[in-house]
Amino acid sequence: MRRIFSAGIALAVAAPFAALAQSSPPSQPEIQSLRQEIEAMRATYESRLQALEQRLLLAQTSAAPVPMAPHDAIVEPIASATAPTSEGATGGANAFNPAMSLILSGGFNRTSRDPANYHISGFALPVGADVGPGSRGFSLAESELGFAASIDPWLRGAANISLHPNNTVSVEEVFVQTTALTDGLSFKAGRFFSGVGYLNSQHSHTWDFVDNPLAYQALLGTQYGDDGVQLHWLAPAEQFIELGAEIGRGRSFPGSDSGRNGAGMGALTAHIGGDVGDSNNWRAGVSVLSARATALGLTATNASGNSISSQFSGTSRVWVLDGVWKWAPDGNATRINFKLQGEYLRSARTGEFSYALNGVNMNDASNLTQSGWYVQSVYQFMPSWRVGLRTERLQPGTSTWTLGSNLLGSTGYEPSKNSLMFDFSPSEFSRMRLQFARDRAREGQSDNQISLQYQMSLGAHGAHSY
Repeated sequence: MRRIFSAGIALAVAAPFAALAQSSPPSQPEIQSLRQEIEAMRATYESRLQALEQRLLLAQTSAAPVPMAPHDAIVEPIASATAPTSEGATGGANAFNPAMSLILSGGFNRTSRDPANYHISGFALPVGADVGPGSRGFSLAESELGFAASIDPWLRGAANISLHPNNTVSVEEVFVQTTALTDGLSFKAGRFFSGVGYLNSQHSHTWDFVDNPLAYQALLGTQYGDDGVQLHWLAPAEQFIELGAEIGRGRSFPGSDSGRNGAGMGALTAHIGGDVGDSNNWRAGVSVLSARATALGLTATNASGNSISSQFSGTSRVWVLDGVWKWAPDGNATRINFKLQGEYLRSARTGEFSYALNGVNMNDASNLTQSGWYVQSVYQFMPSWRVGLRTERLQPGTSTWTLGSNLLGSTGYEPSKNSLMFDFSPSEFSRMRLQFARDRAREGQSDNQISLQYQMSLGAHGAHSY
């Protein structure tokens, strides 16, 4: 047995050497075959490398930095990128689809005065201006459909389409914006909300109350948007410093769309801000908006309740002062936080009014100065629950008429309004709000308003501005 075991070991050791001795040098066909296998492996790895490079390019494009816009982004400006398939290295069919969102809004209104007769005493507004509490009873509110995506490493695009309660659709914002300009610069072109003030650039679903303040309704037609271009500069400093300039078509109140070749609107904005310790931060600013109007149709209600129609041609200049203070313990706003904000708007309108007086068409030059302000505070006293209070007032101001007439028939009455709201947000995608308001916009007619509102966010939704 021992001899058999030793012989087996010797055979196992000798076998490889015997095979090596019997092997012959490789032939030319075998060498050619090896070369073909190497070339095939090289081509495979090059294809995989190209696929990886394409995926990296898509990821870099999707993650291109987007500067904070002066208005809130409705949808997250990031395009979805999918891994290449076996069919090629160009990415999946959904690689360039934009992010989409839908804001659903609606509720119930109860008013003690008929909202169909709503007006703001002493203030002339365009016919059909979107002011007041809206219709009574159950109704849809303005809902919003949004699209946004990176176009390339240098540009992004966004569109927000408004769905109105009366079954009409309007284009709220459609613009392209740079993402890679140097030195804190950002350029925007298209249709967008102006950056003047604090609330103007914010979409309605981000407001802390059901409606915009009376000052915005009376002096900016609720919210000023236009077609044009906008340039913003964010200073590279520890202190927040932001400057902006805009020129536009001038199609919106207090301007009018006259089909001119040049710009009908111009705006300048300046904002500064910063932190105070770990729990407080603030922002303040000043803005001016100048708009030209040609035969702008206006309607007003005088003290007798009679409607007065007129046309205005001239220039309106609106100054806005705004300030915001926010507090959260150690900067953590998820549980408890407080926000105090206010704005003062002053409008100076210079030009000519055309109107009918006792059946006679009249033209009267006028300088009309009006103003308004609001102050509001919102306190989140526990996660998901907030309470807010807002007070506001308008000053009809003084006017100088060449013919000594008073077109608006103003008695010096100062419209005002006080609002109290409670809201509950089960998540960052839904909110329920209850608001009580005593509206004295109409002289001699106090209106008690109760509003129940819901807001739901579907799809991709980016962070809101400060």
